[in-house]
Amino acid sequence: MPAEEKIDIDLFKTVFKAMAQSDNLEIMANHLTQLLVAALDIKGCTIFAVNPETEELEVLASFGLSMNYVHKGPVMKDKSIGATMVGEPIVVRDINKSDRLQYPDDARKEGIGAIVSIPIKFYDTAIGALRLYHHDVWDISKKDIDSLSVLSRNIGLAMSYTRMLKAVKKIRYTIEDVQSLW
Repeated sequence: MPAEEKIDIDLFKTVFKAMAQSDNLEIMANHLTQLLVAALDIKGCTIFAVNPETEELEVLASFGLSMNYVHKGPVMKDKSIGATMVGEPIVVRDINKSDRLQYPDDARKEGIGAIVSIPIKFYDTAIGALRLYHHDVWDISKKDIDSLSVLSRNIGLAMSYTRMLKAVKKIRYTIEDVQSLW
């Protein structure tokens, strides 16, 4: 039996509207995780950003998961469903039959049955990951994986845009401060 497709144009409209209406990365990411959990009827969602200095995936936003699970330990980009950071979506259909997890016991204790990990890219460089957590074994459709990949590329654009906007504002305020001294 083919996997049920859950992502449609209405979900895209809602998600992109939430992204377009925020210049605050953390608020936008929190809205996205909540929207995805509700729309896909899944256990949880996390958006990670890569810290280039430590090579860790740092939580930008998470919804539906316990604080213990979210803060279980450092999530290393090359150990935690590592191929995601090479740029490929990874589906761990059943966590009990996979050796790809960095913290498999914590995932079982959390009640996670499956994980989908999609790279968040900017200019073909993985700058983060979108992770979806399901209660049960999950047969996600190829079309939904493709849709999530498009979504994650847009998250990468939004992450880069909000970071640039923050930097430009900081420069502007610095220039204004310097000009006020004259």
